[in-house]
Amino acid sequence: MNNVTQRTKTHQKGVRSVLVKLGETRALRRPPATSGYGMCMSIQTDRARTFLALHRAGDPLLLPNPWDQGSARVLASLGFSALATTSSGLAATAGRPDGGVSREEALTHAAEIVAAVGIPVSADLEDCFAADAAGVAETVTLAIATGLAGCSVEDYSRREDEPIYDISLAAERVAAAAEAAHAGSFVLTARAENYLHGRRDLADTIARLQAYQEAGADVLYAPGLTSITDIQTVLREVDRPVNVLAMPGVPPVAELAAAGVSRISVGGAFAFAALGALVSAATELRDQGTYGFRTASALGRDAAERAFS
Repeated sequence: MNNVTQRTKTHQKGVRSVLVKLGETRALRRPPATSGYGMCMSIQTDRARTFLALHRAGDPLLLPNPWDQGSARVLASLGFSALATTSSGLAATAGRPDGGVSREEALTHAAEIVAAVGIPVSADLEDCFAADAAGVAETVTLAIATGLAGCSVEDYSRREDEPIYDISLAAERVAAAAEAAHAGSFVLTARAENYLHGRRDLADTIARLQAYQEAGADVLYAPGLTSITDIQTVLREVDRPVNVLAMPGVPPVAELAAAGVSRISVGGAFAFAALGALVSAATELRDQGTYGFRTASALGRDAAERAFS
């Protein structure tokens, strides 16, 4: 059994042992610092501190989003300083739409990514799989136990009639997440989801980000903003590192850096780019009977051999 496999099994066992406690409301008790758990928590603390320090305005952290252990190791081998999971990418690996995985699946997946690499990992935990503040805090506590350096919490309610939580409840949920995060050493990203759900209201988005900042979030994120003017406005109105999602219409990295952005992520784009390459290769084989896809295949194989050796 190689070291990565052993680490993965150890992390999976750890997170599952925590997940059986989902009904408990009291904080987890730490064993003595000399235990293996204490050593793992020390590593987690160091990675969380490193992760937060990588958020520098004008020199943004490029945060790619792997969808499995192999893609995580390839990205780490390419020199990225940190990684983040992707909810849509994870769901796609299971043949499901975004939002189609459970909390246990998301945390187990996060533990696998943490075990696969030696750099900080943050997790896309959607709405933290809970509507109430106590449930959100519980999810964050469980996330810390996986060895993650951080996670995000959304204000998306999963309801068609009211897709975004009322701002007071949303801020309460962020405050509970922040309290749980800062009980240890953990970087909390608070997401204002307006623009992804048909509410293109910049003033409300800024008000939400300001409320989440006051509630204790370490990083702020409003996915869906594409205008450099809107991004600059957000940067002026908040006092925390800001993440921008790379999507069609978003300015290139150099322009975002000049504006003062601290982090740039890609969401599920890399996972779907891989699926796109699969569709292209399979279509060529089916319709043309040729093997042009082998050029890209060789590139991927070489990258895998370097990353996995």
